[in-house]
Amino acid sequence: MAHSILGWIVIGIVAGWLTGKIMKGSGYGVILDMVVGFIGALVGGLIFRALGYGGPGEHGLIVSIIISVIGAVIFTAILRFISGRPAKL
Repeated sequence: MAHSILGWIVIGIVAGWLTGKIMKGSGYGVILDMVVGFIGALVGGLIFRALGYGGPGEHGLIVSIIISVIGAVIFTAILRFISGRPAKL
Protein backbone atom coordinates (compact mmCIF):
# COMPACT_ATOMS: atom_id res chain seq x y z
CA MET A 1 0.00 0.00 0.00
CA ALA A 2 1.73 3.14 -1.18
CA HIS A 3 1.15 6.42 0.61
CA SER A 4 0.49 9.74 -1.08
CA ILE A 5 2.56 12.85 -0.46
CA LEU A 6 -0.02 13.95 2.11
CA GLY A 7 0.28 10.55 3.80
CA TRP A 8 4.06 10.91 4.07
CA ILE A 9 3.65 14.41 5.52
CA VAL A 10 1.27 13.04 8.17
CA ILE A 11 3.63 10.13 8.91
CA GLY A 12 6.58 12.53 9.23
CA ILE A 13 4.71 14.88 11.54
CA VAL A 14 3.39 12.13 13.78
CA ALA A 15 6.67 10.18 13.84
CA GLY A 16 8.66 13.32 14.64
CA TRP A 17 6.25 14.36 17.38
CA LEU A 18 6.17 10.88 18.95
CA THR A 19 9.95 10.66 18.81
CA GLY A 20 10.18 14.01 20.58
CA LYS A 21 7.92 12.60 23.33
CA ILE A 22 9.76 9.26 23.57
CA MET A 23 13.28 10.70 23.64
CA LYS A 24 13.67 12.75 26.79
CA GLY A 25 15.31 16.14 26.62
CA SER A 26 14.56 19.03 24.33
CA GLY A 27 13.29 18.35 20.83
CA TYR A 28 14.54 20.00 17.68
CA GLY A 29 11.48 22.17 17.03
CA VAL A 30 8.47 21.48 14.84
CA ILE A 31 10.18 21.62 11.44
CA LEU A 32 13.25 19.62 12.44
CA ASP A 33 11.07 17.09 14.29
CA MET A 34 9.26 16.55 10.97
CA VAL A 35 12.60 16.13 9.20
CA VAL A 36 13.67 13.63 11.86
CA GLY A 37 10.37 11.82 11.27
CA PHE A 38 11.00 11.63 7.51
CA ILE A 39 14.57 10.45 7.98
CA GLY A 40 13.28 8.04 10.60
CA ALA A 41 10.95 6.59 7.97
CA LEU A 42 13.97 5.98 5.75
CA VAL A 43 16.05 4.47 8.57
CA GLY A 44 13.14 2.35 9.80
CA GLY A 45 12.40 1.27 6.24
CA LEU A 46 15.98 0.17 5.69
CA ILE A 47 16.04 -1.76 8.96
CA PHE A 48 12.68 -3.44 8.47
CA ARG A 49 13.42 -4.33 4.82
CA ALA A 50 16.73 -5.86 5.89
CA LEU A 51 14.82 -7.94 8.45
CA GLY A 52 12.33 -9.03 5.76
CA TYR A 53 9.27 -7.13 7.00
CA GLY A 54 9.06 -4.49 4.27
CA GLY A 55 9.29 -0.74 4.59
CA PRO A 56 6.80 1.89 5.74
CA GLY A 57 5.18 2.30 2.32
CA GLU A 58 4.21 -1.38 2.19
CA HIS A 59 1.90 -1.32 5.22
CA GLY A 60 -1.05 0.67 6.51
CA LEU A 61 -0.77 4.09 8.12
CA ILE A 62 -0.42 2.88 11.73
CA VAL A 63 2.30 0.33 10.96
CA SER A 64 4.10 2.91 8.81
CA ILE A 65 4.07 5.36 11.71
CA ILE A 66 5.42 2.69 14.09
CA ILE A 67 8.24 1.80 11.67
CA SER A 68 9.02 5.50 11.20
CA VAL A 69 9.06 6.16 14.96
CA ILE A 70 11.46 3.26 15.54
CA GLY A 71 13.74 4.61 12.82
CA ALA A 72 13.44 8.17 14.13
CA VAL A 73 14.34 7.09 17.68
CA ILE A 74 17.42 5.31 16.32
CA PHE A 75 18.31 8.33 14.18
CA THR A 76 17.83 10.73 17.11
CA ALA A 77 20.04 8.57 19.34
CA ILE A 78 22.75 8.64 16.66
CA LEU A 79 22.40 12.43 16.30
CA ARG A 80 22.70 12.93 20.05
CA PHE A 81 25.69 10.61 20.21
CA ILE A 82 27.48 12.55 17.46
CA SER A 83 26.62 15.95 18.97
CA GLY A 84 27.62 14.87 22.48
CA ARG A 85 24.12 15.26 23.92
CA PRO A 86 22.99 12.33 26.06
CA ALA A 87 20.43 10.03 24.43
CA LYS A 88 17.83 9.30 27.10
CA LEU A 89 14.75 7.18 26.55
